[in-house]
Amino acid sequence: MSCDENVLGSCCPGPTGPTGPTGPTGPGYTGGTGPTGDTGPTGDTGDTGPTGPTGATGSTGPTGPSGPQGTPGDVGPTGDDGPTGPTGPSGPQGTPGDVGPTGSTGPTGATGPSGPQGTPGDVGPTGSTGPTGATGPSGPQGIPGSAGPTGSTGPTGPTGPTGSIGSTGNAGSTGPTGPTGPTGSTGATGATGITGPTGPTGPTGSQGITGPTGATGATGLTGMTGPTGATGAGSTGPTGPTGPTGPTGPTGSTVVAMGHVTGQSAANPVIVTFTVGASDAIFRISMDMVVTVATSISTYLFCDYTDENNVAQTLILPTTDLSGDFLSGGVVTSIGNYSTPVIEIRVKAGSNMSLGTASGTFTGVTYSAGGIIEKVT
Repeated sequence: MSCDENVLGSCCPGPTGPTGPTGPTGPGYTGGTGPTGDTGPTGDTGDTGPTGPTGATGSTGPTGPSGPQGTPGDVGPTGDDGPTGPTGPSGPQGTPGDVGPTGSTGPTGATGPSGPQGTPGDVGPTGSTGPTGATGPSGPQGIPGSAGPTGSTGPTGPTGPTGSIGSTGNAGSTGPTGPTGPTGSTGATGATGITGPTGPTGPTGSQGITGPTGATGATGLTGMTGPTGATGAGSTGPTGPTGPTGPTGPTGSTVVAMGHVTGQSAANPVIVTFTVGASDAIFRISMDMVVTVATSISTYLFCDYTDENNVAQTLILPTTDLSGDFLSGGVVTSIGNYSTPVIEIRVKAGSNMSLGTASGTFTGVTYSAGGIIEKVT
């Protein structure tokens, strides 16, 4: 009968039971060894017991010698491209190839910028200068006023019209342009040849004749001053050190009398006059005179006053012409503009002082004169 564990009553051997304990050794002696019996039939193999635990891994033995190289396998498929590595250094320059044949002339390029201007030609002759207009007669010189406070700047007048521009001179004629060569096909770029020497500079064309300069237009009035821009931002810097004290300025003065006369033809001893106050005082005096017509003249500018010693004095004022030369004895003898330096005198209290022109020669004379008396404060 076959063994089938799933069939009731089948004769399947059971599992091997556990080994019982060894019994005690009995008394007696060991008999001789009997003959070996015949080998009994081998029993059925029992079920395999559970696998015991894995023992510890032994140490790796020494590597054996390499075997002979095997036959190369077939080449596998090409893998995906890896990232590009950094560019290696440039190799040495190869030997230049032979110079290729010169290509036919390419199309003419656009005209380059104009070269530097050639040397100007000879300047044409200058036109003759027009006659100078006659100088108008000088107006009579006014008496200098005392320096008043500086007035505020008045608005600037509008700009006058621009004068007419003179006519432009004729331009020199331009030389004819040479014909353009036919356009050839572009040849292969050959090696760069050695630069040839620079050709000589062509001769400079003659300059056209310069036209006459137009008359200068009259100067226009100055335009109005624009508004002052806003003050820029910025912190005030530290105050600098105080500079050294300057020299003491001149003593101030006050104009107490001044006068000016015109159309005079004879001496005028009292052009300016002043009465001194209750105490002696120092005064600064000066005069001017403009003689416009004179057949014959001989006079001088003077100041009559009483000095601090109560003595009447007549001071002839030193006088200069426009060249700065002082007249001999201060005597005016011809047509011209004359003035005196400022002179200081001390005058007696309660006395009168006056500036004028002295008696002398006045033939066919017309003049104007004036003077200033300042009290030193």
